[in-house]
Amino acid sequence: MTPQIKARWIAAFALPLLALNVAHGHAAPAPASTVAAPAEVRMDHISVVTMGKGSPVILIPGLSSPRAVWDGVAPMLAKTHMVVLVQVNGFAGDDAGKNLGAGMLGGVVADLDAYIAKHRLQGAAVVGHSMGGLLGLMLAKAHPADVGKLMIVDSLPWFGMLFGPTATVTAVEPRAKAMRDAMAATYGKPNAANAQGTAKALALKADSQAKVVDWVMKADPRVSAEALYKDMTTDLRGDLASIATPITLVYPSSAGLPAAMADPFYKGAYAAAPHMTFVRVDDSAHFVMLDQPEAFAKALADFVG
Repeated sequence: MTPQIKARWIAAFALPLLALNVAHGHAAPAPASTVAAPAEVRMDHISVVTMGKGSPVILIPGLSSPRAVWDGVAPMLAKTHMVVLVQVNGFAGDDAGKNLGAGMLGGVVADLDAYIAKHRLQGAAVVGHSMGGLLGLMLAKAHPADVGKLMIVDSLPWFGMLFGPTATVTAVEPRAKAMRDAMAATYGKPNAANAQGTAKALALKADSQAKVVDWVMKADPRVSAEALYKDMTTDLRGDLASIATPITLVYPSSAGLPAAMADPFYKGAYAAAPHMTFVRVDDSAHFVMLDQPEAFAKALADFVG
């Protein structure tokens, strides 16, 4: 693990949560995404809106992100597909629901499976960014019939890979607990400066950063803290070889993370997966869909067919 890659990933996953200091519960709920259908289905751990008709494409945002992260591609997809826009309860200023308790990520996966079963969406194309990528892997592992193919956008099969090749969940867990507790304690203590610093670590363009600041400030830090803890203690490396679902990994490179470093790191992380396609998007940070919308839209269109 090079210092550059480790620093970038810490910025991408830990810093957003350190900045989640919104006075949650006193702000007005965030408006629905401009691309989402008016009707919203609320479940224990997620809410879902749909748009368009055709074969299903399920879009799962990452840590602290609303479904609006897909605004740049959802209308395009909806011309030929049923687009299922997922949002984790507690993000985007909405109620946390059951996400304040343990088992949050497992609960999200259970809700996704229940929604897919109810609406007969088995074999869907699933796209997940950041934590959403891990959720997509978890869904493919637990319910392989649900996921016809999976696109993971800048995510790893285990966060703990950042701590070196010999790291274990047992060794990382105390740090994960400490980070979770510290982040949850920021509830009700807004800090816009931290959010701005976080956005600069996650996105390259000014307009991309402005969106990330808004999303970070609206998320419930208690939910994000629990999500990070589960992310840091969920290791799917040993399951990759048994996941037969075709996987496309979209990953960024930039001056701070040149291709010569990004390529071997990401390809090595998923070396055990039997059906992998790798798509690098240059001049981008963690929010690939914001920094390079045209390149991301093309990658997504190629993926969904």
